[in-house]
Amino acid sequence: MSPTHRAPRPAGVPRPLRVIVPALLILIWLTAGAIGGPYFGRVDEVTSNDQTTFLPESAEATLVQEQLGDFTGDEAIPAIVVITGNTPVGEEDLAVIEDETTTLTDIDGVLEDISPAISSEDQLAVQIFVPIDADADLTAVVEEIDDALAADLPEGLTVQVTGPAGFSADLGEAFTGIDGLLLAVALIAVLVILIVVYRSFLLPLIVLSTSVFALCAALLTVWRLAAADIVLFSGQTQGILFILVIGASTDYSLLYVARYRDELRMHEDRWPATLKALRGTLEPVLASGGTVIAGLMCLLLSDLKSNSTLGPIASIGILFAMLSALTFLPAVLYVFGRAAFWPRSPHVDPSAAESEQTLEDHGAWGRVAQAVSRRPRPIWVVTALVLAIGCAGVLQLRADGVPQSELVLGASSARDGQAALGEHFPDGAGSPVQVIVDQDRLQDGADVLLAEDGIDSVAVSAEDSPSGTAPVTEDGVQPLGPADAPVPEPTVADGRVLLQGTLTEAPDSAAADQTVRNLRAALDDGDHEALVGGVTATAVDTNDASAHDRALIIPIVLVVILGILMLLLRAVLAPVLLIATTVLSFGTALGVSALVFNHVFDFPGADPAVPLFGFVFLVALGIDYNIFLMTRVREETLVHGTRQGVVRGLAVTGGVITSAGLVLAATFAALSVIPILFLAQIAFIVAFGVLLDTFVVRTLLVPALALDIGRAIWWPSRLARREAEAAHEARSS
Repeated sequence: MSPTHRAPRPAGVPRPLRVIVPALLILIWLTAGAIGGPYFGRVDEVTSNDQTTFLPESAEATLVQEQLGDFTGDEAIPAIVVITGNTPVGEEDLAVIEDETTTLTDIDGVLEDISPAISSEDQLAVQIFVPIDADADLTAVVEEIDDALAADLPEGLTVQVTGPAGFSADLGEAFTGIDGLLLAVALIAVLVILIVVYRSFLLPLIVLSTSVFALCAALLTVWRLAAADIVLFSGQTQGILFILVIGASTDYSLLYVARYRDELRMHEDRWPATLKALRGTLEPVLASGGTVIAGLMCLLLSDLKSNSTLGPIASIGILFAMLSALTFLPAVLYVFGRAAFWPRSPHVDPSAAESEQTLEDHGAWGRVAQAVSRRPRPIWVVTALVLAIGCAGVLQLRADGVPQSELVLGASSARDGQAALGEHFPDGAGSPVQVIVDQDRLQDGADVLLAEDGIDSVAVSAEDSPSGTAPVTEDGVQPLGPADAPVPEPTVADGRVLLQGTLTEAPDSAAADQTVRNLRAALDDGDHEALVGGVTATAVDTNDASAHDRALIIPIVLVVILGILMLLLRAVLAPVLLIATTVLSFGTALGVSALVFNHVFDFPGADPAVPLFGFVFLVALGIDYNIFLMTRVREETLVHGTRQGVVRGLAVTGGVITSAGLVLAATFAALSVIPILFLAQIAFIVAFGVLLDTFVVRTLLVPALALDIGRAIWWPSRLARREAEAAHEARSS
């Protein structure tokens, strides 16, 4: 051959690019991890757990909170210090308490207007109202108040900090484990499952790194958005973000690894194996992630900001989970090649092509597929009946809200303080109902409050009063102290005054909730134009908004996901059946969870948002396994027909989907290490529901239904018509 004539270069990507592209992708993700990693220690800078900030702007409690500073002079969150003793608190002890109380202003975040020490009628307790700057670290400030008083008070006296600041501090302390404990438990659980699944040393670490880098990039993005006040970030949202990213990215990685390993058995060269694995993984991962994102974005319709901001925040996490699994993971596995699977490295075997494999080649899942194919109708009928029976437990679900004192599981200083407060003072002391009325309607508004059985006493905000308030009776505003003392002037802002009604029941009780509703009904007569707020009103508005969200968003999520499935499977009947089976599975998960919550864990109830969150996560995530299964079934049906397509699809995807389900269930179960009632309930519902989807719905119900219905499952797509024509030709011949 002449030197001027060279053999033609094989078509494809030039070899230098095969090195540059993976290296560049790995470098990008390493950079994202290096930048985003340190933000795990800075999450508390942008998080807020104040319930009032989650309410819609039009809620009465929100409007009252916005105007409160006009009457009190500052944006403060009240802490109630309760000091109790086994014997009456004498004058000497009371003087010591007063002296120590004045030193609390030395604590950063404690404001000047600390109330005098107020003794209970039985002289066994003292309460002090300590205003705390709303922008301060409540957990740290409350802890300093507790330590400062406990160190210097006489022996025999016990200090507890309760009230809105105390409960917020308890929540903040409970959420402190998210950065460390939750992340560690979730990652360790995933690592153990991956080691068992792959029986490899390097591959589990590569898959876990994919999840960690996705989480770093997602956290960096969300942190910046929260710092710019674009999204509201709470401890609850943070925990869900962490779990979603780890679980989803690991699931997507499992799909790619399974495809890549199969392709390495058919290709000696890693490059074509990588490209084919990507092609086979791209559609189900994009469909799965797109479905989850679509479901989550429906939360934007929520009235509660805690729900509406979870949608975009969690969607950002899912987006990075997909990107990491489809870019970083393939790049790293391309670099390591077969060595990543050591000591079970795949070797080239031309007979490994799926079209040449038998069901026996798929081991246990091949046998399961054969068993389902023998008696599909009895299997789906019995399975559906058992799931329907499980749904009956939903009738026992108490999702109408829980007291604020029950939000934190385990020990709670604020809960103990509230119990002590209720034992020695009126139950509602310290967390009054706040009513804003026109100045000229002050007495009318006070009369409405005084007429309500749930109100013990009424006061009006007054700047020139030593306590900041003045009592109001049926005879008008009263002086503090002797009857001949001057009557304080109510504080007026924009022609309005602030009335405060002390509740006869605990502020987070059902009776207090009803009192707020009664007051709103009595004041909402077109004449008073009053606003009712406070701690109890905030809880009422939150529960009402959650119930509204649940009724609105659940049907919309179903319609959106149904539309995506129809586009993906190019059919109508199959998507409808997939949605129906997933909803049935969700009902069973919720019903069983209700029984467990009531009779095993003895939970006090559930937040109204629990069914909504459980539905969004289970339907959006649970449909993933049906997507993984049915996209493969459709792929096999194009070659082998519907019956064999279903059987082969179940056998081929059985192992990887089961592994993915175990990973997702384990990561959501990790949420239970955070002692928050809401997260513990979501952890159980989603973990149990995912296992139900993995081992019952996807393994038995969906394949059996598809086999019983036959080619009509693809109606009205060309696939159904093509099989019908093929069957007709076969009969004719």
